[in-house]
Amino acid sequence: MKDIPVQGPKRKRRFYEDVSFQVFFGIIIGVVVGHYWPDIGKTMQPLGDAFIRLIQMVVGPIIFCSVVSGIANAGDMKKVGRVAIKALIYFEVVTSVALVIGLVTINVLQPGVGMNIDVQSLDTNAANSYITQAHQFVSTSTFLLNLIPKTMVSGFANGDVLQILFFSVLFGFGMAAAGERA
Repeated sequence: MKDIPVQGPKRKRRFYEDVSFQVFFGIIIGVVVGHYWPDIGKTMQPLGDAFIRLIQMVVGPIIFCSVVSGIANAGDMKKVGRVAIKALIYFEVVTSVALVIGLVTINVLQPGVGMNIDVQSLDTNAANSYITQAHQFVSTSTFLLNLIPKTMVSGFANGDVLQILFFSVLFGFGMAAAGERA
């Protein structure tokens, strides 16, 4: 019989070792630097951009691994289907609640009222990319066809989460069908 190592009591973490505290502290430092030293804040923008890119870099693999392992380890495909239906219902309910909260907030607080902005003097170049994307939506069939990635890695390369999710589900079902060998 193997000896199981006995672990001592867990050391209590100090408050500054908690990730929540570190994030909150970082936000406070960012606000202070941006308010009192805006030039330093502007020169530090590449650090923020690099951080965002690092997060974007790991989102695809995390989604892929989570979905594939979840489906492959579920065993019973009926169980996967029930979980998928529950997830869709949850998504629809939470989205509807968020829309209602947004509509109530806009109608009650009326953000932007009294700002006295001349709409003609606004720079529309910032919105042009969004307008171009909105005009590219042709039909539902085009949208559904765009869910399917052109190659196995194109969803990862383009950062398209829906394509990554689609490929992950198919790959997970393939792994589950392969059984123990997978």
